[in-house]
Amino acid sequence: MSMLKVEDLHVYYGSIHAIKGVSFEVNEGEVVTLIGANGAGKSTTLNTVSGLLKPRTGKVEFMGKEIVGVPAHKIISHGLALCPEGRRVFLQMTVQENLEMGGFTRPAGEIGASIEDVYQRFPRLKERYKQMAGTLSGGEQQMLAMGRALMSKPKLLMLDEPSMGLAPILVEQIFAIVKELRETGTTILLVEQNAQMALSVADRAYVLETGTISMSGDAKELLTDERVQKAYLGG
Repeated sequence: MSMLKVEDLHVYYGSIHAIKGVSFEVNEGEVVTLIGANGAGKSTTLNTVSGLLKPRTGKVEFMGKEIVGVPAHKIISHGLALCPEGRRVFLQMTVQENLEMGGFTRPAGEIGASIEDVYQRFPRLKERYKQMAGTLSGGEQQMLAMGRALMSKPKLLMLDEPSMGLAPILVEQIFAIVKELRETGTTILLVEQNAQMALSVADRAYVLETGTISMSGDAKELLTDERVQKAYLGG
């Protein structure tokens, strides 16, 4: 079943035509990745889907409902959560307070159990639950940003550049968590510059180039495609 359907999306920044007729879909239980160079329009696409940007034209359907024009905080309560580029954790708040903020759309009685779920998935966060988020390492902040997004119990989790700025060993950890989430039934839309890692965990992939989709298909097939290897995998 198609959970997210994006059709002919056009997004502008002033007079700059950033997204030019992008269409893609994410089916329930899949990991779908958008790969492409810096500035290709990957983050703009996610920000538009999540309601942070408004398209000039185009449709975004989530669970069969049109969500263009729905405020971002209402989109979260529909079951669509964004873990933003650059982590964007609340630096002056503790780990626990950040997680509580992520659960603001949930009934108060369920928040404690959700926090425990996050701590089980990210034991490092449990060790640091009283620590200010601003004092965490980059990898820990990324775990916190992912945990905060999971607090809303999303049907679809959008991850924007989760490996950015992290050491290779932490990149491995973050992608192990993505695999684990997929195995437990979370549908994921992943935007990632590390094409090798993204294609190795995804079911399907779309390649974005200067605001348009230039290729799409099975992620494992794109991983061995000569054009993709040359452009994104250093082949």
